[in-house]
Amino acid sequence: MTTGEPVLELTSVRAGYGAIDVLHGVSLALDRGEVYALLGPNGAGKSTTLAVACGTIEPSSGGVALCGRDITGVAPDALARAGVCLIPEGRGIFPNLTVTENLRMASYTGTPARTVLDSAFSQFPRLAERRKQLAGTMSGGEQQMLAMARALATDPAVLLIDELSMGLAPIIVEELYEHVRRLARQGLTILIVEQFAHEILGVADRAGIMLHGRIVHTGAPADIAGELTSAYLGSESTATA
Repeated sequence: MTTGEPVLELTSVRAGYGAIDVLHGVSLALDRGEVYALLGPNGAGKSTTLAVACGTIEPSSGGVALCGRDITGVAPDALARAGVCLIPEGRGIFPNLTVTENLRMASYTGTPARTVLDSAFSQFPRLAERRKQLAGTMSGGEQQMLAMARALATDPAVLLIDELSMGLAPIIVEELYEHVRRLARQGLTILIVEQFAHEILGVADRAGIMLHGRIVHTGAPADIAGELTSAYLGSESTATA
C-alpha cells in the first residue's frame, strides 16, 4: 500500500443479531503486513467482529473501511472480490470434494484454476501429495492448510482467520502459525481471533483482548500476555454464549 491508509479499519462499530447488539463500539485498524490477534473468551464478540469485517453482518452504527474506502454494507461476495477473505471457524471446506476440487472453487473470483493450484501446491506441498484425496478424510491440520491455501489463492488484501488452532495438536498449530508469520512477511495483512492461544502472541505484531463486545486492552503481545489470565478469570461469571 502506498496511501498510508490502514488496510482494514473498523470505527465505533455496533453490530449484532436482530435487535440485540453484540459489539458495543469496536474500533481497530490494521496496517499492511500486520498480524493483529484478537483474543477473548467464548461470547466476547470476536467472530461477530470478523463477520462485520467480511460483510456478513452489517453494523447498526459505525463503519468499516478497506484501504481508505468505506465498505460498510457492501455485500460479502463483492468484498471477497475486493480482497477481504475469511477462513471461518470449522475451516469451511467441502469434505466430499477432493483437494483439487476444493481449490478450484477459489477460481470464482476470476483467478485461473491453474494459478490457484500452482499457488496452493507451492505453499503447501503436503496438499500436492493429497490432491486426489477427499478433503473430509484428511487430518484436521491438513484441512486447515487447505482452507488457508484456498483463501490465499485469491490474493487477498486482508485475511481474516477464526480460531486457527481449534481442535489441533500443538505441533500442528505451531506449523500453521509459522505459515501466518511467513505470509505477513510477504506483506499480507491478517486479523486472527483465538480463544485460548498464547502461541499466537509469538506471531502477532499487536493484540487486543475483547470482553462483552468491547476491546478492553490493546498493545504489544508481551504486554497483552500479562493481561490474559485476569481478563479470562474476570469474565467467567458474566460471559455469555
